[in-house]
Amino acid sequence: MSKKLALLFSIFALMAILAACGNSDSSDEANASSEESGNTTIEELSIGFVPSRDPEEITTATEPLKQLLTEEMAKLGYDIGNVDITVGTNYEAVGESLSAGSLDVGLIPGGTYVLYDDGAEVILTATRAGLSVDADDPKEWNDNKPTEASDEQATSYRALFIAGPSETGQALAAKVNNGEALTWEDLNSASWAVSSSSSPAGYIYPALWLDENYDKTITDLDSVVQADSYSSAFARLAAGQTDVLVTYADARRDNADAWKTEFGREASIWDETNVIGVTPGIYNDTISVSKNSDIMDEDLKAALQEAFINIAKTDEGKEVISIYSHEGYQKAESSDYDNERKAQELVRELN
Repeated sequence: MSKKLALLFSIFALMAILAACGNSDSSDEANASSEESGNTTIEELSIGFVPSRDPEEITTATEPLKQLLTEEMAKLGYDIGNVDITVGTNYEAVGESLSAGSLDVGLIPGGTYVLYDDGAEVILTATRAGLSVDADDPKEWNDNKPTEASDEQATSYRALFIAGPSETGQALAAKVNNGEALTWEDLNSASWAVSSSSSPAGYIYPALWLDENYDKTITDLDSVVQADSYSSAFARLAAGQTDVLVTYADARRDNADAWKTEFGREASIWDETNVIGVTPGIYNDTISVSKNSDIMDEDLKAALQEAFINIAKTDEGKEVISIYSHEGYQKAESSDYDNERKAQELVRELN
């Protein structure tokens, strides 16, 4: 072999070695970065939301959370490759996914958390602005419409029985506003819209209220339909398909615009609806994590707590979590929801 040919072979061999090194360097760049920062790498973090609002609306509103959470978790020692956000078909679907470990994090009501606390662990409780009315007497809510937000944060909220513009709904409201007590016969004459059986405001606490006041429950009512969201429940109420719905206390504020634009009413939601019943306070929504997630441990739970608390303090974060009327978060303990467990037990006994 000539010296020139041997030299060419040497050059090609050296180029191949350099190329291989270059490819290796680029493929390991992300890992090297994590190693240099000391961060733990998580390929995917899955988060589930319950459909208390229109699912498409929730999906759109929470899209910025992916970047916000990725950035915040990086500061707290975790490099997340992808944040996957989904909206469950119902409340139970999110609870079941947390229990199964197919979801890592769920934003779920206290009632759903308690129902699935064998596989889910609460780490945060949402705080919300209180309301201008917080009374046991439904007439006070009607005398002081519209309900407005207050400056004070609250860790609990009420469920309200809202009578709509139908003839039966108006008749029930008239009795309440005249200071008359409603009878079971009055209530049973109405058509009701409720949420799934794990919804605190849409089922559990209204069932307890009926039990405490009438020794009856939702299953004793002659006409009940289960709505897939509060939005669809208000649509039914506006159309006169139902006479009464049960919902969280500021739901009319959330549906005030849609009452006219989407649901086709001419008068305002405040003119056409009235409160006919009020439950005791309900502890706020949770951020819960899966006990069966492959990635969940004590350090990750602590980081998620700090991340969501910090995100809620930013303007962009506040906009994201406002889809659920959340305004902040505080660290939570399982024992915070002991009253909710009692409520769930009573509901099981009633059914």
